[in-house]
Amino acid sequence: MHQDRQRKIRELFDEYIEMYAARDDRLTARFSQNFTGYPGSGSRLIHDREEWVRITQQDFAQVPGRIRIEMLDLALQDLSDDVVATTAFFHIHLPSGGHQLSREVARLVLVFRREGEAWMIVHCSYSIPYQSAQDGEVYPLKSLQEQNSALQALVAERTQALHESQALYRLLTEDTQDVLWRTDSQLIVTYISPADERLRGFKADEVLGRPVFDLFNDEGVALVKDMIQRRAREEAAGMPVGFLTFQVQHRCKDGRLIWGEVMSKPDRNARGEIIGYHGITREITERKRLEEQVRQLAFYDPLTHLANRRLMLEHLEQAMSASKRSHRHGALLFLDLDNFKPLNDQHGHGVGDLLLIEVAERLKACVREADTVARFGGDEFVVLLCELGTQPGEASEQAAAIAEKIRIRLADPYVLQAAPSAPAIQHECTASIGVAVFHGRDESQNAVIDRADAAMYLAKEEGRNRIGFAPNSGGAD
Repeated sequence: MHQDRQRKIRELFDEYIEMYAARDDRLTARFSQNFTGYPGSGSRLIHDREEWVRITQQDFAQVPGRIRIEMLDLALQDLSDDVVATTAFFHIHLPSGGHQLSREVARLVLVFRREGEAWMIVHCSYSIPYQSAQDGEVYPLKSLQEQNSALQALVAERTQALHESQALYRLLTEDTQDVLWRTDSQLIVTYISPADERLRGFKADEVLGRPVFDLFNDEGVALVKDMIQRRAREEAAGMPVGFLTFQVQHRCKDGRLIWGEVMSKPDRNARGEIIGYHGITREITERKRLEEQVRQLAFYDPLTHLANRRLMLEHLEQAMSASKRSHRHGALLFLDLDNFKPLNDQHGHGVGDLLLIEVAERLKACVREADTVARFGGDEFVVLLCELGTQPGEASEQAAAIAEKIRIRLADPYVLQAAPSAPAIQHECTASIGVAVFHGRDESQNAVIDRADAAMYLAKEEGRNRIGFAPNSGGAD
């Protein structure tokens, strides 16, 4: 990530943390109108910006004094020109009391989006492993105080018995939302906390004595085995490995899959030999869902759900590298609809959007799964064809056949209906297509795009509803 961009993301995060810690009411002005969020004391997704403002004001009223944020880790993500995200882990220190809360690790996910000239917060998600707050609370101070008093009384009464029976260990592990686990050196589960049953539905006796691989789906098993082999190689090379953190899908008893973030560390004997493993698993299914939503926002056109310009350029870069290795050609098809503006002018943009969606579906039906269809903007589309023939003539014939298939399909009449009660609109719309065949890295990405674009304009000038072919590049592989 560029240093200036990293500095900007860090400034946005630091400004939020300072305003939150100072209980500054101006923070509420930073929430976007299209805001969503998860409050730390509940699992309900908030869609209403005003409700989140109310929760924030309630938070500030309950703890009016400045709080201290003890930062443990921070990850910055540059998702697109207008979307950035931060993920932070920290301790919260309240101005009075709440010592038990300060020992918990809180996670905060913030997503910022540039709206006009300002960066606004479009998502805020707190994850703090404590029990839900009571009515009128954001921080569960009453329940924490009650729990803390009960624990102190219990520890004072049964300290010796707890040490001997490991009841203290159970007390600290069995009520947490995170799953604590332990295995022997053969990766057979020897302990798993009750949180696993709440998350996945398996009772402890269904897990104990089983290989740890039973927890994961097939992809997760392959990932964990690969990490174990990599760890073994590093250990053999004299590089002991401490904590490992990875994300993997877990199987549930009802057939569902949930995402877990696993932190694992080996147990060693006095000679440094690994005799088992222990760790913590935290469910991150909602976080993964949010990341996928952000990815859709960054890489896909929101109307047609096709790849956008940024993702297409990445795929073109990969296709050119693959072409250089395989010596097979690729082709870029640049399409522009010939009769789109009159539809918009006569029936409005809503009907125009229906046409664009239908065009996207027809394009996807005309190409292979390995190819990419993208919307560049407006009524311009791009199709990237990969793994064509090794000879220029053969590749050109293959690209021409697919382009002709697309031209014919897009020329079929369209029947558009904005609503079930609205009258159906019949529309004729063709496309002008420019084709540029490329080989390896004979030329730059921009040169390939410019050739296809020029060929498309030539097809328009020659009468539209045509296919124009760009001359081959003159470079050598």
